[in-house]
Amino acid sequence: MSHPPASLLLSERSMNIPPFYVMEVLESAQKLERSGRDIVHLEIGEPDFPTAPHICDAANRSLAACNTRYTHSLGLYELRSAIVDDYNNRFGLELVPEQVLVTSGTSPALMLTFMALLDQGDKVLLPNPHYACYPNFVSGLGCTSNFAYTSEENGFGLTPELVSKNLDADTSSILINSPSNPTGYVMPSKDMQGIAEIAGDIPIISDEIYQGLVYGGKDHSILEYTDNAFVLNGFSKKYCMTGWRLGYLIAPLDCMRVLQKLQQNFFICANSFVQGAGIAALRGPQEHVDEMVTTYDKRRKYMLKRLEEIGFKVGYEPMGAFYVLADAHEFGNDSLELSRTILNEAGVAVTPGIDFGDGAEGYIRFSYANNMENIEEGMERLDAFLNG
Repeated sequence: MSHPPASLLLSERSMNIPPFYVMEVLESAQKLERSGRDIVHLEIGEPDFPTAPHICDAANRSLAACNTRYTHSLGLYELRSAIVDDYNNRFGLELVPEQVLVTSGTSPALMLTFMALLDQGDKVLLPNPHYACYPNFVSGLGCTSNFAYTSEENGFGLTPELVSKNLDADTSSILINSPSNPTGYVMPSKDMQGIAEIAGDIPIISDEIYQGLVYGGKDHSILEYTDNAFVLNGFSKKYCMTGWRLGYLIAPLDCMRVLQKLQQNFFICANSFVQGAGIAALRGPQEHVDEMVTTYDKRRKYMLKRLEEIGFKVGYEPMGAFYVLADAHEFGNDSLELSRTILNEAGVAVTPGIDFGDGAEGYIRFSYANNMENIEEGMERLDAFLNG
């Protein structure tokens, strides 16, 4: 029995969503590895450190206690209390647990936020380059991304001037990300404050998932400068819990009922026993995080030095997350084709800049979330292939 082609079955909206290229690079690399190739992974944005033992122990205890039923749709009250205590202590805030929605990773938190804020046809102002999936969430809801093109000279940072220049009457929200993926940019407090002042009544969505991964100085939360904000955060990066799928959203109190109803309908609640691990992450020792950040910093400095020796150009110093977005025009203008060639010929997996918007075309993102031995090997292979 024949079936109609997919183009007749599937929505135009879904057909037009582009692939997440970093995942396609990873999957291509894994295919090469299955054939016997040795691949150095510098593409994926995932900590190479294990989840701390006390966090795993908490999850095991939670499972042993049969904490496997639905929780409150907003999440365990104890976890929400730990989240606001963390933010209040670090940033001098006065949040309450009722402002927190616990989610299965930060992606559902972003989706729920957009669903709460956007009507079809609305515009979201966001930087370009940007995290690859942001505009796909926006278009998936029938809305439009309005890109503010940032400059490498300013670390690809979204500035108050850029926000002011790109705001229009149809802008329904502004999205910021600091520390940033893919650039490693950490927004200065004066810029965050300036954007908050310019935004006025327009809500700011602040992706703060890389908070705590900074090298010199400190990072900030948009909540220091405005209450009209929706903050995305979680446990994946700082606590090495990517596969645990545990995130959260902090929002204005008067928006929580709408967000709760959306959560009830689309996700019900986050994983129950995993929430116990989140409590342990926030309430438990933090020395392992400090040690990890020190290690990342050593890798960051080494990678910056070697990339420039190889011929990549980095016109700013990334001070957060674990990425370097390097200018690769010396080796080609098509970043997707270049990344494929580097993978197949040099055995090094890297992420094409085009994944992060046309403002990053001609660039390659390198992740230093890998051990130093592998990073050194990856740099040697790149040097031999590109300059040999």
